[in-house]
Amino acid sequence: MPQDDEVLIKLEAVSLNGSDWELLRAKPSYSRLFGLFRPSIGILGSDIAGRVEAVGASVTEFQIGDEVYGDLFGSWGGFAEYVCGKAGKLLHKPKELTFDEAATLPQGGVIALQGLRDLGKVRAGQHVLINGAGGSCGVFAVQMAKLYGATVTAVDNTHKQDCLRSMGADHVIDYTTEDFSRRAARYDLIFDLVAYRSLFIQKRVLKPSGRYILVGGSMARLLQTLVIGSLISLFGNKKMSVLGHMQNNTDIAHVAELCTSGEIKPVIARRFPLAELREALLCAGQGRACGKVVITF
Repeated sequence: MPQDDEVLIKLEAVSLNGSDWELLRAKPSYSRLFGLFRPSIGILGSDIAGRVEAVGASVTEFQIGDEVYGDLFGSWGGFAEYVCGKAGKLLHKPKELTFDEAATLPQGGVIALQGLRDLGKVRAGQHVLINGAGGSCGVFAVQMAKLYGATVTAVDNTHKQDCLRSMGADHVIDYTTEDFSRRAARYDLIFDLVAYRSLFIQKRVLKPSGRYILVGGSMARLLQTLVIGSLISLFGNKKMSVLGHMQNNTDIAHVAELCTSGEIKPVIARRFPLAELREALLCAGQGRACGKVVITF
């Protein structure tokens, strides 16, 4: 049963994120913050959607039967049929969205929003490169950058090229056959979801007042960006930083509004039943899917 400030949810859908794959494998090493020698999380899964089955004594904003969605990062438990979550981390699901669609939004959509709108300050006429564009966050980032009026170059593997074009990417690069850093093109913003190249290579590909934002990647690149990137930003016009995802319902609701208005759309690549969670994790973690992988009930 739920605690006083919690809601018990019968799950209808849960989407997979890069964080699930990282925590499962304890790679990169910063994921060991959630368990140095053994996992501290019993059940993964954070981006959920479902129906309220019971409410805690102090919960007033939800009732039994309400359709809800939200981000349970920090408590997790979404890879199950039922989960208890803090009421403050949940929102009423828009009627225009299915449970599957709502479950794709919280983490990937908010990371894209905070990276492009807030930290990247993308505006019309800029050139934006998104590395890892076909992943669970990248598919939102491509669409948002286009919404803000940018010219978008999307980088991912071979079988995601058509999918990325369908989302509006102006240029698509297959990283298995071409290194974007060897092109003559320069970018106002590099939004790096899978950072493995040296920071100095990224700096060279930026325009004179360009920005580089690291979202995910190796521990070495994270530390390099935090330390050396901060010095580059301090003494030059190019800005290099790491995006720290800030959970909040306001941004989740804004992403949902963009979807219900038709300005962007959830991209669901594959659906799996809970019994095939292992295959779903491999599909998402190994980069087989362009878009979100969703567990449905």
